[in-house]
Amino acid sequence: MGVDPPGRHIASGRDSDIFEYGPGLVLRRSRGGRTLAQEAEVMEHARAHGYPVPFVSEVSDDGTALVMQRVDGPSMADALGSRPWTFGRQARLLADLHHRLHDITAPTWLRAAPGPDGDRLVHLDLHPLNVLLSDRGPVVIDWSNAARGQPAVDVALTWILLAAGEIPAGRLRAAVMGRFRALFVRLFLRGFDLAAIAPSVRATVEWKVHDPNMSPDEQAGMWRVVRELEAASLLS
Repeated sequence: MGVDPPGRHIASGRDSDIFEYGPGLVLRRSRGGRTLAQEAEVMEHARAHGYPVPFVSEVSDDGTALVMQRVDGPSMADALGSRPWTFGRQARLLADLHHRLHDITAPTWLRAAPGPDGDRLVHLDLHPLNVLLSDRGPVVIDWSNAARGQPAVDVALTWILLAAGEIPAGRLRAAVMGRFRALFVRLFLRGFDLAAIAPSVRATVEWKVHDPNMSPDEQAGMWRVVRELEAASLLS
């Protein structure tokens, strides 16, 4: 199908732009020609299993444009920056979203995640920037990295991104999150068996540092997490 011309530009991500597209809908368009068709299939698979994702309305014939549900509400990162007293609640919510996702069996056609073989649906970018807090509850966005694998890898990746990822623009959010980052990480990890997750951290860092979107400071921060775990004898 061909999509109609979009409306007002709303936002931009790493490789796509978001536009208004009629009542209750937005259009996401890839800037570099990357197809969004598989991402749409993964979202619909997760939604069919009761997971909170935007519903997909249409996908263009070439896959570069995706019409989906508009979700209004701040990101979890924005909420943490403006309401730091909600840190505990938001950390528990983020952990719960991981647990709910990992209850879902991944489609067999989905690419394999790094690490040991697994059959769970993993997001591989499930952090506060990709959780929108709507009036109807949290909604998880940006499924471009979704894969089939082990839940421990997904949790380990969120761990290192929380600990080492750069905090995007926004003076208040950066100041609050920078000050309380370690606390949020600890609160998030309370939702998991740390001894089961920690062994996946090194392999996850070895994979993620090759992501061209990660800055040298972020890469150094990831290796710092590994050294801290080694010092605590949590890594073999």
